[in-house]
Amino acid sequence: MRILPLAFDSLGTRSMATLVETPDLRILIDPGVALGPSRYGLPPHPIEKQRLREHKQKIKVAAKEADVLIITHYHFDHYLRDAPEIYEDKLLLIKDPESWINESQRNRARELLSKIEGKPLAIKIADKREFYFGNTKIKFSQPFPHGREGTKLGFVLMCLIESEGQKVLFSSDIGGPSYPPTAEWIIKHAPDLLIIDGPATLFIGWKEPLETLLKANELLIGILDQVRPRKVIIDHHIVRDLEWKEKIRPVIEAASREGICVETAAEFLGIKPDFLEAKRRELYGGGG
Repeated sequence: MRILPLAFDSLGTRSMATLVETPDLRILIDPGVALGPSRYGLPPHPIEKQRLREHKQKIKVAAKEADVLIITHYHFDHYLRDAPEIYEDKLLLIKDPESWINESQRNRARELLSKIEGKPLAIKIADKREFYFGNTKIKFSQPFPHGREGTKLGFVLMCLIESEGQKVLFSSDIGGPSYPPTAEWIIKHAPDLLIIDGPATLFIGWKEPLETLLKANELLIGILDQVRPRKVIIDHHIVRDLEWKEKIRPVIEAASREGICVETAAEFLGIKPDFLEAKRRELYGGGG
C-alpha cells in the first residue's frame, strides 16, 4: 500500500488530503484544501495563496487518477466545492448528508450534491459501512463528534483501509481524540499507520479548557500503548500551534519509549514542515 499526503497543514495549507494506492484501486480521502481566513488579525499571505493554488492542482491531478473519492465531512478544507469536475466518473463515498449532521454541514452537503449531480459513477452513504474492491477493504466508523463531546461543529467519519495485510486509519477531524469512544474505535481496529489530526492545542485556555488537552493526551497514549502502530502521522489542527510539541510532550515521550515514529505529513514525505499559517505574522515581517 502506498500512502501519499497531498496537502496538509505541515505542507502549508489547511487540509488532510491523502491518496492511498492499493493493488486494486486508488483512493483519495478528503480532497479539499483551504486557508485560515484570519490569523493574528492578518489575512492569508501571498505565499499561502500560492501554496493553496499548488495544492488544489495536486488534488485535482490525484482526483483524475483516483477510482474512489471519500468525503468524511463537509468542512471546506475536506472537499473542493468549486471543482465539480473532480467527481466525474468516480465512486463517491460520503458522510450521510442528512443524518448526524449540523445545519451548516447539511447545507454545504446539499450544495455540493446539487453541483455534482449526474457526474459521479455512484454516490454511496458511507456511515458504518464496509466496501470491498478485490482484496482491499474500506471500513467507515459511525459518526463521531468533530472534537469533544457536545461540540457544535458537527460529526465526522473515520475510515480504515486494509490491503496486503496492512491497515491505515484516517481519523479525520476527531480533535485529538478527546472523546473516549473515538479512541476505542481506533484501538479496536489496530492500524499499522494512523493518520490523525491531533488536539487543537491553539484553543486550550481560550475556546477549550485544559481538560480537553489532558484527555486527548491520555487517549493518545492509550492508543500508542494498546495498538503500537508502526507510525503515526499527526498533523492538521495541532500544527497550527508552533508550541504543539511541548503541549503533547507526554505523547511524544510515550511514543519514543515504545519505538513508535510520530511525525507530521511533511516529515513523512521526507521534507521540512512549512507551518505557513502559524508563521503568518513572520511572513508579513512582524517577527516570529
